[in-house]
Amino acid sequence: MSESWVAVTGATGFIGNALLQSLIKEGWKVRALTRRARVDDESTQWIEGDLHDRDALRKLVTGVSAVVHCAGQVRGSSLESFVRTNVEGTANLMQASLEQNPPPRFLLVSSLAARQPELSWYATSKHMAERLIDERSAGMACAIFRPTAVYGPGDKEMSPLFRITRRGILPMVGQPEMRFGLLHVADLVAAITCWLSTAVPVQGTYELDDGMPGGYDSQAVATIAQEVWKRPVRCVFFPAPLVSLIANINLWSARMLSYSPMLTPGKVRELRHPDWVCDIDPLTRALPGWRPCIHLRDALPQAV
Repeated sequence: MSESWVAVTGATGFIGNALLQSLIKEGWKVRALTRRARVDDESTQWIEGDLHDRDALRKLVTGVSAVVHCAGQVRGSSLESFVRTNVEGTANLMQASLEQNPPPRFLLVSSLAARQPELSWYATSKHMAERLIDERSAGMACAIFRPTAVYGPGDKEMSPLFRITRRGILPMVGQPEMRFGLLHVADLVAAITCWLSTAVPVQGTYELDDGMPGGYDSQAVATIAQEVWKRPVRCVFFPAPLVSLIANINLWSARMLSYSPMLTPGKVRELRHPDWVCDIDPLTRALPGWRPCIHLRDALPQAV
């Protein structure tokens, strides 16, 4: 089998699909995990299964030169639900990869939330997955990418927020002085493809945002939106007690009605955290061919 095969999980999601299209464009052969049957083509082979189907995972990684693990659970009503996918699923994929001879290089697309595991079940599970890789990666070249909030075409989380700014409002939770990074999906995908192309595998844990010095705050985003939409945009901060109350009601309802909530008390703590700015210098040194080139001012019209 060609050395240009790469295995991808989460290829039907926002980031994974953008990665899949980029890999195909650059001439990679992709083997992708899917929960439902899909038709193969000359560039993509679909493996039906999930992160708990060990046979499917073996088929996924057999003979590939690299594994990019994008799949993950972002909503849930208990720590256990996050751990099952984000930790146990990662362990299963790692085990299947370690059984190969030689093992492929392995990249976990984690989250910046992992650096604050005390905030939410999601952050805890991402931190646990990273620790698992650190503990079990002997004999396999592994790296972890921690992107901040990723946006772009196809995004269902940030795009609604940006869309509201066209009406002159930027809704926020937290304090005006809190700072955060943003990352366009194309820049994240470029970092991944650059990592795949290095002759010597790059290892370690790296943070990713668009490199804006000091990141953004709410007023900076509102100002950019004003310039783009040519109309005033006002920041509206929702009272934290009110948002927390809604999050608790939503969590209670989710447990009663058996659905997976996005807005939970943990998510509110993430939204209120004062610092989600990255230091991208370690990654730009490790990958000299990568530097983010898309900033919010340029991408906002397409992001909505």
